Parts: sequence; structure tokens; C-alpha cells
Amino acid sequence: MPPLATSPRTVDRPLVGVVSDRFFVGDHDLHSVKESYRRALAAVSLVTPILIPAAEDIDDVAPYLDAVSGLLFPGGASNVAPAQYGGDEPAAFLIDPARDHVALQLLRGGAARGMPMLAICRGFQEMNVAFGGTLHPNIYDAGHDTEHREDPNESMAERYRYKHSVTLAPDGLLRDWTRADTAVVNSLHMQGIRTLGRGCSIEARHGDGLIEAIRLDGQPFAVGVQWHPEVTAAVDSLSQSLFTRFGDACRHYANSAGQR
Repeated sequence: MPPLATSPRTVDRPLVGVVSDRFFVGDHDLHSVKESYRRALAAVSLVTPILIPAAEDIDDVAPYLDAVSGLLFPGGASNVAPAQYGGDEPAAFLIDPARDHVALQLLRGGAARGMPMLAICRGFQEMNVAFGGTLHPNIYDAGHDTEHREDPNESMAERYRYKHSVTLAPDGLLRDWTRADTAVVNSLHMQGIRTLGRGCSIEARHGDGLIEAIRLDGQPFAVGVQWHPEVTAAVDSLSQSLFTRFGDACRHYANSAGQR
């Protein structure tokens, strides 16, 4: 008797890869991601986050892409090295070459597969650079508003407070989700988009013209924001939308694997 046919198992909480930072604490070389990202993914996206290491000897990201159903590119203490986007400015800030190396590969590989991707702060800048865009190494030197600035002397709660508003693009996803023309956000950063990457569309801008959110066209879900929705995912409607819709996209990706 032939074996009984079985239905494919539904994946309720798919694996989502989170790109780690790499840095030293004393003599120890560590890979890490802030707890706020893990918590937002687990509690709001309802997915299972796992760390993807940042290492310059990773030249094939396919095994990581095979294992996950979505990618989160978080913020970090470092900035994207100017050399990654053709800049010749000296890196007058902390850089993380290992993360640049892995994150840019993952962004291009994830896009080639139509994998859901959410990019935040540094990750937002990586998304732009991965597709040919450039950055201002220092937005304040470029004349942008000081509202974006982080003050390290403030408490964490003060640093991540709502700091300014952004205008949502009339034809954008964020405008469609919120039915609002503006949103108040908690962005704090030094780098920012100078020229937009290929295939990227603007989702939001600050009043000084700086791009604060983008999407990658032709993708089921590939959104980048300059601010920090992971901090407010439990209380803010736009932040919740970003994480819940990302989680839904990851579930759809995981459960349609047999159709790709």
C-alpha cells in the first residue's frame, strides 16, 4: 500500500534572521543584537528571531537565506563605511566592516528571492547602499536639522523619545497603512541618504528634505525606516504596523515555499 499523502505543515512562527554587530568588549570579539529588536520580533511580529553573525570570511550567504523566511537589519553603534558607497571621506566614526560585508550580501540575496526584509536605522542606510545609493557621512555637515541628533548624555528613554515629524509619501505603503499624511518618529542618527538606490522609492521625508523611509520596489515586503519602531512597537500604531505586517509577510513566505 502506498504511503498516505500528508499535508505540508503550516509554519506559525517562522525563523527570521537578524544581522548582528561585531565589536570588542575588552579582549573579547562579540556578535550582538539589542534586546529591543528580538522582543519586537517575538512579541509583535510573532516570529522566531535568530542571529546571523557578522564575519568577513562569509562569502556565501545562501545557507543563511535557505534557513530563514525573513531578514531584519537593525540599527547599531557603527556606521556604514564610506568606501561601501564610493565615498572617499575618512571614516570619522565607528565602522563595522564585518557587518557591512554580510549585510549588503544578504540584502541583495534576499531581494533576489523576494524574501521579506525590514531595515531600521543603520539597516535602512545599508538597504540604500546595497542597491547603489549613497549616504551623507554626517548629515549635520550637510546642513540637515539638529532634530536628528543623538545626545549621549540623555537617558535611554529621552534618546528614543518622539523627536520630529515626517511627511508620508501619498502613494506609499506607510500612508496606505496609517491613512495619515504625517507621523511622529524617534530617529537619531549621523548618516543619512544622499542619493537614492536603484529600485528604491521614498516612503517618508523630514521637513528638511532628508529621506526617512524607503521601500524596495517589486518586493512583497522590503521596507526601511530611519527611526526606531522596535522601541515603540507595543504602543505606536505605525510601529506595530511595520512589525505585524513584516511578520505576516514572513509567514506567507515560509508557507508558500513549495510554490517558489
